[in-house]
Amino acid sequence: MFKPLSCALALAISATSAAQTVLEIPYQEFTLSNGLRVVVHEDRKAPIVAVNVWYHVGSKNELPGRTGFAHLFEHLMFQGSENYRDEFFKPFEKVGATEQNGTTNFDRTNYFQNVPSTAIDTALWMESDRMGHFLGAIDQKTLDEQRGVVQNEKRQGENSPYGKEFERVLLGIFPEGHPYRWEVIGSMDDLNAATVDDVKTWFKTWYGPSNTVIVLAGDIDLATAKAKMQQYFGAIPPGGPLAKKSLHTVQLDVAKRDITYDRVAQTRVSRVWGSAAATQADSDDLNLLARVLGGGKTSRLYKRLVQDEQLVSDVSVFNYGLEIAGLFFISADLNPGTDAARVEAIFDEELNKLLDDKSGITSAELQRAATVLEAGFLRGAERIGGFGGKSDILAECTVYFGSPDCYKKSLMTMSTATPARVKAAGKRWLTPHHFTLITKPFADFKAETETVDRSKGVPEPTQFPDLKFPTLQRAKLNNGIEVVLAERNETPVVQMRMLFDAGFAADQGRKLGTSSFALNMLDEGTTTLSTTQIAERAEALGMQLSTANSLDSSSASMSALSRNLDASLQLYGDVIRNPSFSADAMARIKKQTLAQIAQEKTEPNSIAIRTIAPLLYGNEHPYGIPLTGSGTEQSVESIAAADLRAFYQAAIRPDNARIVVSGAISLDQAVAALNKVFGDWKAPGVAKVSKTLPEVPVLSKPRLYLLDKPNAEQSMIIAGTLVPGTGSAQRQQLQTANGVFGGEFTARINMNLREDKHWAYGAYSFAIDSFGQSPLIAQASVQTDKTAESMQELLREFKEYSGIRGPSADEIAKIKGNEVRSLPGRYETSNSVLSALSDIVVNNRPDNYVQTLKASIEAQSDADVTAAAKRHYTPDQLTWVVVGDLAKIETGIRKLGFEQIQVLDPNGKVIR
Repeated sequence: MFKPLSCALALAISATSAAQTVLEIPYQEFTLSNGLRVVVHEDRKAPIVAVNVWYHVGSKNELPGRTGFAHLFEHLMFQGSENYRDEFFKPFEKVGATEQNGTTNFDRTNYFQNVPSTAIDTALWMESDRMGHFLGAIDQKTLDEQRGVVQNEKRQGENSPYGKEFERVLLGIFPEGHPYRWEVIGSMDDLNAATVDDVKTWFKTWYGPSNTVIVLAGDIDLATAKAKMQQYFGAIPPGGPLAKKSLHTVQLDVAKRDITYDRVAQTRVSRVWGSAAATQADSDDLNLLARVLGGGKTSRLYKRLVQDEQLVSDVSVFNYGLEIAGLFFISADLNPGTDAARVEAIFDEELNKLLDDKSGITSAELQRAATVLEAGFLRGAERIGGFGGKSDILAECTVYFGSPDCYKKSLMTMSTATPARVKAAGKRWLTPHHFTLITKPFADFKAETETVDRSKGVPEPTQFPDLKFPTLQRAKLNNGIEVVLAERNETPVVQMRMLFDAGFAADQGRKLGTSSFALNMLDEGTTTLSTTQIAERAEALGMQLSTANSLDSSSASMSALSRNLDASLQLYGDVIRNPSFSADAMARIKKQTLAQIAQEKTEPNSIAIRTIAPLLYGNEHPYGIPLTGSGTEQSVESIAAADLRAFYQAAIRPDNARIVVSGAISLDQAVAALNKVFGDWKAPGVAKVSKTLPEVPVLSKPRLYLLDKPNAEQSMIIAGTLVPGTGSAQRQQLQTANGVFGGEFTARINMNLREDKHWAYGAYSFAIDSFGQSPLIAQASVQTDKTAESMQELLREFKEYSGIRGPSADEIAKIKGNEVRSLPGRYETSNSVLSALSDIVVNNRPDNYVQTLKASIEAQSDADVTAAAKRHYTPDQLTWVVVGDLAKIETGIRKLGFEQIQVLDPNGKVIR
């Protein structure tokens, strides 16, 4: 896993708003005597603390022949430590941690989690034990296990469309010996060659306190942070000294070309330049240039290639700034029949126009680009943890720039951007650059005496904070539309979502894909605004518009800066009330949808997801459709504007709508603002959409369907059945039962196929929300030569779970405890609150539903959860879909004893 630097790349402020107050992230910091640097940000809005640990080591610190070590170590360090010999996730699941993960990129490895504030000792003990007490936990078995997991992660990535593209880019741009020449995940040969001694040496070199920054953000103060960090980390030896790499930017001196072949639906043309490192000011200007050139619907390449000439289904431009160098990407997916050379020529033409001395970038374009990035920063900074949250921003700034508030400098750089300066940066990075190496003395750090008795094990909190969730407020607009508000004032952002009782199921009696097509068209033009004008206005306002479809619900959402709410609502209302369904936009969206369907049929997981629902429900059921909601080629080709207008009149109407609101606004303000836009909206004189959801009997005998994907590097296995819908009284027990079976990292099937057998990168199960019966799906992408064996293991797990080895009391208690204790961290942002409101409204739950979750989870009996496992995990009820290279896997699968086996084509038709 990797992600580019964010704070130096993604923070911007409107060029005309430099005098505005920039959102502050106040912090205090200190350094322990062993060199560990700690940054503390106090935020009391929720009783949770984000713990974000950044080791300043990534794949660029590896050596040729030993690639993939940084990423491999990310996995190894989740396997326990000397004083905790078990899965790292278990104590965190027990205390209700959220936003927990670990990632590796070219420059750093980080581990992060949000925990209830009373569980801070648990988190710090665990993080300090794997930092200071890890070497003794590394053995051959653990190395072999995680090496297998990583190799399956690599296979899974390479098995996806365009999965090998990035490796080609790195080899094409960076010369031999450059630290960014190989992918973060490394090569199969290097992973196979890794020895226990190799990985121990790697750990001792890079994972000491003096090479680490830890951010504590949330419900914690400086004094508490100092005491606890000293207690848990003070005795860890510093590590180092380390050889740090300085700037090593790269520019090609000749044009290079390469052609590769992959199992994809569209030709993709990508053009890449070496660019500025994220630590250089030019990186900010290149981000603005990328946004103007191809960063959204208002961008020049999108308007020309996607909208005007319709040569491609999508185009993107971004600057990928890393610590010592960068890459500037242009990438486009070609529509069928498009000449790649023509697209490349347009790349050149539009880039040259931007860099032209007389015309070039306009001030309006720069302002829109900067406002979009500012709005993204504000939305990310609402969270204390996770990707792009405040702890992430502070850690990144500290690691790469030496100052937790580096984002201010980046904001200032962008706030003063001019067309001339951005144009100059673009010209500068199309020419060669030099490399400078600076070596500085390493500080003299020392460790202090250990004060923690680690033989006592992981500290566990004796109490947990209560959930904080806004009291819901309700009102109605002048025309009767219900409004439900959860007020949150920490960030000047307002989120709104208009919900319609429609969704994929509303395609019943219509052409498949109509509902999704119609929702996609809402922001593609109104009776007074074109697609581009809508996008331009949204970007200028820092506003986000989106539409979504699920099985039963359709929605149109808006995220607006508080200062621009009225103008944003005007645009939001226009998009919902006045779609034009123009012929030009419709032709373009149809091309994009067909390209999406073609792409879905090349990706194993999408193939299986498209196939499973018609098999579970039957083709006549409203849910018996591809679960992507995109429809089929035949149905999408036949959709006309009249079909979209008919769906719109039946579904997108005030008597079928409810509005949920979250953020910095009062109920009176929300109602007044919404009445101006929607209060006079009247329902048309046609029948409202209706859906019939008949009950489908569960199977009494399992069945198996195979789909061929020649040369696939992995097989996708899905096993599905039908369970009671989201509103069922049994749903909570089913959710707990699923948590034990496949809903958590430490659930049974993941521990079996990933951690024990290491045949898969992950194996999970889940139930999709729906009014009617829901699909319960278990899935795993496994290495090809272990397909039959993996199915055998899953069959055994289902059989035992519904029979002789149902969920144990300890397993049930773990899932219930995790569910309850994760509640305080689940609703941190206004967007997460909006999602909770949507769930309450769509499923007609009581207003205090979130507040009563703790009691309802705790009230479940072990007997009820066990009964749910017996009822819904019976192997005889399962429909299996396997996508893989049948030449290699079919013989083994047929030996498993299934009575009913059929081979399907990518459209789900039986071919034998």
